[in-house]
Amino acid sequence: MKKINWQYTLGEILIVIIGITIAFSMNKCADETNNKTQKEQYINSLINDIEADKVTLSGNLISIKEKFNKVNEIMPLLGNDDQNKMAITKNVFEIARLVNFRPNNITYQALINSGDFKLIHDFKTKTAIEKHYSNYDLTLKDYERMENINKEYLGSYFIHNSNYDNMKLDKSPFQDEQLLKNIIQSISGALRLKTDATQRAIDSCDELLKILKLDIS
Repeated sequence: MKKINWQYTLGEILIVIIGITIAFSMNKCADETNNKTQKEQYINSLINDIEADKVTLSGNLISIKEKFNKVNEIMPLLGNDDQNKMAITKNVFEIARLVNFRPNNITYQALINSGDFKLIHDFKTKTAIEKHYSNYDLTLKDYERMENINKEYLGSYFIHNSNYDNMKLDKSPFQDEQLLKNIIQSISGALRLKTDATQRAIDSCDELLKILKLDIS
C-alpha cells in the first residue's frame, strides 16, 4: 500500500484554497467596480432628468405668472360696459391654454423596478430621491386642479355661453359674464396653488441636485 505524502497533499489543498480565495476576491472587486460604475451612471442620469425638469418648471412658472396677470386684467372688466371689454377676449382664451408638466422619471422608475436602488448606499441620498419624486405627485395634483376647471367649467362655458358671431361685430362673445367671472375667480385660485406647487418643485430639484452631485464628487 502506497504511503500518502500528507505534506504534499496539504500543500496542494492549501494552493487550491488560496486560488479560490484570490479568484473570489477578484470577482468581488470586479463586482464592486461594476456596481460603482452603474451607480454613477444612474446618478448622472438622474441629474440630467432633474435638470431638464427644472428647466421646464422654471418656464412654467413664468407662464403661470403671466396668466395670473391676465386674470387680474380681466376681472375688473367683466360685468360692466367698459369700452375696452373686447380686449379681454384674447386673454380669456389665453388663460384657457394649459401649462403642463410631465416629470422625467424614467431613470427613477428603472432604479425601483430593477431593484438597482440598492446600489445607492447613502441613506440621505436615497431618502432625498424618494422624497423628491413623491413631491412630484403633489405637484401634479395642483396641475390637475387647473385642468379639471378647464374641462368641467370653462370648456362648457365656451360651448354654451358664447356667441362667436359677435366677434365679427367687434363685440365680446361672452354672454353670461357673471358666470365667466366666477369661473375666472376659480382659475385665479388654481393658478395661485399651481404657482406655489411649481416653486416648491423647483426648490426640490435644487436640493436633490446638490445632494446627488456631492454623492459622486
